[in-house]
Amino acid sequence: MNLLITGGCGFIGSNFIRYVLGNSEHQVINYDALTYAAKGKNIQDMGLSKHPNYHFVRGSITNKKRVEKTLREHSIDAVVNFAAESHVDRCIIDDAPFMRANCEGARVLLNASRNCGKIERFVQIGTDEVYGSLSDRDESSTETKRLEASSSYSATKAGADLLAFSFFKTHGLPVCVTRSSNNYGPYQHPEKFIPVVITNPLEGKSVPVYGKGENIREWIHVEDNCRAIYKVLTGGKPGEIYNIGTGEKINNIHLARIILEELGLDEKWIKLVEDRKGHDWIYSLNCDKIKKELGWTPKISFIDGIRKTIRWYKKNENWWRRLKNGKK
Repeated sequence: MNLLITGGCGFIGSNFIRYVLGNSEHQVINYDALTYAAKGKNIQDMGLSKHPNYHFVRGSITNKKRVEKTLREHSIDAVVNFAAESHVDRCIIDDAPFMRANCEGARVLLNASRNCGKIERFVQIGTDEVYGSLSDRDESSTETKRLEASSSYSATKAGADLLAFSFFKTHGLPVCVTRSSNNYGPYQHPEKFIPVVITNPLEGKSVPVYGKGENIREWIHVEDNCRAIYKVLTGGKPGEIYNIGTGEKINNIHLARIILEELGLDEKWIKLVEDRKGHDWIYSLNCDKIKKELGWTPKISFIDGIRKTIRWYKKNENWWRRLKNGKK
């Protein structure tokens, strides 16, 4: 297939491209606007930019003409849409970029896919945050749970999911949606929680943790998520949602302690800070569907994945320091 991967220079997108090129003969067209979150030169550092099956097109998914031209020129068979604004702290300050990229961008991309040739599959990359916060008594979220987004980020992602399904129902576009738990691993922007916990002490800085650090998240290594997305791309049923998670849940302060211990440090490095507005309590996914229907299961345990991730950030200090300093 000729695959259009939007947002392929970002964290999950670049790891997905690496997985596809390493495990298939598909042609990959990476379409990315190169916003601040994609300036880590992930593709170059991964050694993929010269791969014979890799092609790059710079552009925003809100640019209708550019998107349609790319779909036609490369005879695209399938689309995987990673392109999104994703940092909740940023959306609290200014949600306009989230509306443009996550909602309007999805709308443009869906219309272009409907109008330009025969698209065999459109995979919309979602998030567990669209389900909203769970309590200690709630069961894990299934794909049929009501959407209760708490932030502009999760609301715009929920909107993109609903737009995608409207194109499936109205136009027959073969859409699938994935919703994964919190990802971590190599090439994640240093503004995210796990990279902050790893890199701040390496710079001699404290580790900020919101509130009392009791908020609970489910974590998945990005490589496991990429394998799952590929399963959905190649075998998922159009019109369906697939949750992707591990069942490994941990509260933020305990996670910080684990990482600090792996770094040979104690919890004195942790600094509790004012809680984030609208901070959800628990995210947790029921992933029985993807396991039963597509035969996917996670392979990387949380502790093994964290240790791999710590080693990567230690080895690639120039990469994350460049981004922290706002350099390309």
